[in-house]
Amino acid sequence: MLRLIVSTEGAVVRELALDRDRISLGRRPYNDVVLAQRTVSGEHAAFLRIGGQVFVEDLNSTNGTCVNGKPVRRQQVFNGDTIEIGAYTIRFVDEPELPGPPTPVRAAAQPLIRVLAGGSVGRELLLDKAVTTVGKPGVVVAAVTRSGQGFAIHQLAGSVQATLNGTPIGTQARALKDGDLIALAGTIMKFVQPSEDR
Repeated sequence: MLRLIVSTEGAVVRELALDRDRISLGRRPYNDVVLAQRTVSGEHAAFLRIGGQVFVEDLNSTNGTCVNGKPVRRQQVFNGDTIEIGAYTIRFVDEPELPGPPTPVRAAAQPLIRVLAGGSVGRELLLDKAVTTVGKPGVVVAAVTRSGQGFAIHQLAGSVQATLNGTPIGTQARALKDGDLIALAGTIMKFVQPSEDR
């Protein structure tokens, strides 16, 4: 499956399938992928599928487009390549799609957050660190913290309020339990914590 994983300042802001012959990227709202920062031109670059190969093409942008750190006009991309567009980094993923649902083994052993609605539906984020941040920088960011008592969430930043089961999270830590729903600027996530007696 061909995918683009868009991140800025180290945080993933969007993940999408490369399911068309052309996907445009830029600051203007009519692009397929809107990158809102000023370092990005109105029509900055495009991903092209040509004869089973994928290319990235710079559209005469002001700040240019780089593949793995090198400026390009048009360049074929391969699995794992990183494309830099202004303040954004886009990782190109070309992996075979596995048949059937993901194996439940990992989910049974590891607490995680699963995206139910929004730009990255189906994505799972393992909670294997002391602090895991989720959200969109500049819009809303929340932190999930792990301690001996379990997991808790609080809002770190953003003008949009994050909610837990429909009520604002706020800056004070709120305990999470299996099945809780977290909403961050249009993205709905579910906290999954398998019971210890499984």
